[in-house]
Amino acid sequence: MAYIIDADECIACGACEADCPENAISEADGYYVIDPALCKDCGNCADVCPTGAAHEVK
Repeated sequence: MAYIIDADECIACGACEADCPENAISEADGYYVIDPALCKDCGNCADVCPTGAAHEVK
């Protein structure tokens, strides 16, 4: 499964970017995005996101 960051829920705190071991997360227009080509589905982003914006796509 892939992970995404819901732009409406993202508060741009940067917690997910700092915790991503693959450097798959970057800031874009005031929120963070995950590059699916780099994401290895570890779930670290979802674990540290304070708003639940980072989550697994089902």
